[in-house]
Amino acid sequence: MKTKLAASVLSALLYAQGLLGFAGLATVLLRDRAQASEMAAGNDVPSGPSLLVVR
Repeated sequence: MKTKLAASVLSALLYAQGLLGFAGLATVLLRDRAQASEMAAGNDVPSGPSLLVVR
């Protein structure tokens, strides 16, 4: 009976570790994607003086 309990606990721990690993990977990928889109949006802004400032 103790071996079944130990196997169940180990299985649950491995499952939880897999879920945490997947969540960590998704976090890294989504963060990189968000940073890439911010950089792409920043490149669309002209770098010269604004027409509203210069009269």
